[in-house]
Amino acid sequence: MNNAAPFLILIFLAITFIQSGYDKLFHWKDNLDWLKGHFAKTHLKNLVHLALLNILVLELISGIVCVVGCVELLVSNGRTFGLYGAVFSCITLLMLLFGQRLAKDYDGARTIVIYFIPAVMAVYWLN
Repeated sequence: MNNAAPFLILIFLAITFIQSGYDKLFHWKDNLDWLKGHFAKTHLKNLVHLALLNILVLELISGIVCVVGCVELLVSNGRTFGLYGAVFSCITLLMLLFGQRLAKDYDGARTIVIYFIPAVMAVYWLN
């Protein structure tokens, strides 16, 4: 399979974002309460609800489009949806990184970079 590396990264991104979106969707109040405290001393303190909703939507779009991209790679060797999934994943991760940096959570920001590297690799391989 010529597309093994992009396929594996798309699966990685799909699992990451679908699980994260699932957690936000089904544990909304817990996530919201934690994030309100996390961003209490930032400019986002009054926008946490909207920011969480925005991240939830982007994570679900990223994960679902990555799954579609995997199917497309397997069925037709196509790369369009995989590329879109990888790009959406990068955008989502950049938004998460921005939030972590704004909250001065440098360990959290560093963790996001670990996810960002394979996402950018997927964009490169699928472009």
